[in-house]
Amino acid sequence: MSGDQVYVMDRPGKGAVGSERVGCFKAGSGEQVWLHEWSADYGDMEYGTGPRASVTVHDGRAYALGAAGTAACLDAATGEVRWQVDTVREYGARTPTWGFAASPVIDGPRVLLHVGAGDGGCVLALDRLTGKLVWRGGPDPAGYCTPEVIIHEGLRRLVAWGPEHVQCLDPESGATLWSWPYKVTYGVSIAQPLYRDGLLLVSGYWHGTKVLKLGKSPQEVSLAWENEKDMCGLMSAPLFKDGVAFLLDKNRGLQGIELATGRLLWSDDNRLTPKDRNPQMSLVWLRESDGLASLLNASGELVHIRLGREGVEELGRHQIIGKTWAHPAFSGNRVWARSDTDLVAWKLW
Repeated sequence: MSGDQVYVMDRPGKGAVGSERVGCFKAGSGEQVWLHEWSADYGDMEYGTGPRASVTVHDGRAYALGAAGTAACLDAATGEVRWQVDTVREYGARTPTWGFAASPVIDGPRVLLHVGAGDGGCVLALDRLTGKLVWRGGPDPAGYCTPEVIIHEGLRRLVAWGPEHVQCLDPESGATLWSWPYKVTYGVSIAQPLYRDGLLLVSGYWHGTKVLKLGKSPQEVSLAWENEKDMCGLMSAPLFKDGVAFLLDKNRGLQGIELATGRLLWSDDNRLTPKDRNPQMSLVWLRESDGLASLLNASGELVHIRLGREGVEELGRHQIIGKTWAHPAFSGNRVWARSDTDLVAWKLW
C-alpha cells in the first residue's frame, strides 16, 4: 500500500488464456479507484491462478510484473499507462515453472526485474520513467526471489538468488561481482536472503541453508557454514535480531538460528502455521526493539508473537481471511490481507 491506497494484482476467471489486472483501492473502505488489465497466456504454468509479485509504488508510479512476464509502469493515482513491456517477447525472458514472482525493485533511476532473460540477463534494469533497457546482468535463469540492494563495506551490491547461483551484481552496471553455486531442485529459489553483519543467509526447501561471508573486496566471498537437513526454508523471508535469524523450516516450523555459527537454538514444532508439504507464514516486525512480531499463516490467521534467543511466545491469534500465501501489508494500526477471492482490512488495536 501507499498513502491511502492499496494496490493488488489478480487474474479474473480461469483457464490458460486470460488476463491479469492491477487494481487500486481506497485503504479505508476498499472502494475501487482504478483497474488496469492486459492479456496473459499462462500456458501450462503450475498454480496458474494469478500473479505472484507485489506492486511497487514509488514517486507517484506503480510498477507491476505479471506471472507471464508483462511489466508495467502506471500512474499510481489514475492507473494511466506510462509504459508497458512484454519481457518474454522483448528481451527473451524465460517463464519459470510457477511463473514470474519477483516484485519490481526501484534503485535510483532504474527499476530492476528478475526475469531470467538469458545472455547474462537474470536481472534486467530498465529506466523507471521510460521502460528502456539500461543493463542486463547475472548468469542464471529466473527464480522467484526479489533482488535486494545491500550495503557492505560501504559499497552498494545487488543480491539476486537464482535457481543455480547466489549472485552479487554491481547495481550501477549489472556486472557480476561474484556468484556462489547453489543449484536448487525445480528451481525454487524463493525466500528472501538475509544480510546482516557481513553474512548472507540463503535458505532453500530441498538443500537447506548456506551462509556466505562477504569479504572486504567486492569480489571476495566464502562459505561461513551450511546445514542441508535441519534448516530448510521455502517462501517465508526470515527475520533477524540480536544475532539470531528466525526462519520457517519445512519440517519443524519456526526456528531460531544463531547466524554466526549455525547453531539451532529452538523450534516451535509447527504451532504457528499448519504443518504442510509447503508451509508458509509471512513474518514482519511490529516493534523490533521489544521482539514483537506478527505473522499471517497459511490458514489466514494473524498471529502476534514475541521472538528471542530463548524461543517464541504466542500473544494472540485472529482469523482475518481464508487460506492464503500472499504477504499482508501493514500501515499504522491496520493490516490488509488478500486471498484468491477477498481483500480485507483489519484494525490491529
